[in-house]
Amino acid sequence: MLRAVLPLLAAGACATASGRVQTAVVFTQYSPLSRNQEVARRVLPPLARHAMERELAASNKTLAEQAIDLASEKFDLFVPSGAPPPSGYGLVVYIAPSSGPFQIGDWDGPLDSHRMILVSAQRSGNDAKVLDRRIPLALLAYENARARFPIDSQRVYLMGFSGGSRVAEIVALAYPDVFHGAVLNAGSDPIDGKDGNYKPPAELFRAFQRSRLVFVTGDQDADHLRQDDRSRDSLRDNCVLNVETQVALRRGHQAIDAFALDHALDALEARRPVDDDELARCNARLAAAIATELHKAEAAIARGEREAARAQLEAIDARFGGLAAPRLVELADRLTPPQ
Repeated sequence: MLRAVLPLLAAGACATASGRVQTAVVFTQYSPLSRNQEVARRVLPPLARHAMERELAASNKTLAEQAIDLASEKFDLFVPSGAPPPSGYGLVVYIAPSSGPFQIGDWDGPLDSHRMILVSAQRSGNDAKVLDRRIPLALLAYENARARFPIDSQRVYLMGFSGGSRVAEIVALAYPDVFHGAVLNAGSDPIDGKDGNYKPPAELFRAFQRSRLVFVTGDQDADHLRQDDRSRDSLRDNCVLNVETQVALRRGHQAIDAFALDHALDALEARRPVDDDELARCNARLAAAIATELHKAEAAIARGEREAARAQLEAIDARFGGLAAPRLVELADRLTPPQ
């Protein structure tokens, strides 16, 4: 297969063995999903978002509508050969760890056989800010691919490698109504707030619990295999059960090859239903844990232990995020004088 089919400088379309690559594409269509206010609502934990809103109100300021100027951005596309499937193409939004043009390598074959478009933003590597660039660029990549091509809305996914995979996990957690799963390639974090992954509002988190997540890491990438173990433990503790693990053979900390990608896409699209009874029991345990922690914080407030209560609320904010709202914010307001 052809390797490095995306030239670093040339723009426009070029032929591959199986599909078409378009590089340095400029998009024009914005999305309400990428609005700063919407990203904050979905990604920030409740107390951080509430503090931001209070600060903006006190200074009589508002958030800018969008963080991205699309006229200044470039995206790379792979489009499978031939006519689109009757129900539309699948779509993978890829978040790379580097900021240059995406190099498709030997991925064209698996993407072509799975009838999947891949779209990736340039200047969205690990040196870019997550909230201000990497997340909105991923959402705008989705919006514009959807506008240009017939897309099967049930086959819209995320994928990333290393630091890009960590951002893909954040986006999957915050936007499960858009992305129905993700391939996490050698990069993941627990979803308990310690590493920047916070649970979104409850209705979104319930949808995320049914998302399909496929972990793929090289068998020689020991550090990231251990990190994947921590992430999967956190997902299981929070009732995210539709998870599969694959190991890419003879790989260190490298992006997966065509063989591993093909198997990962097979797993991603496997329609394995979540056990509703198991999920309900797990969610009941999770709700009980949240209620217990909120009760402890409320009791500390009643005793006048303001600093202890504040620390408890911050811990709840990180660990449970949007699942603890709105009660969490109500208790915090009791500790904060009105402005």
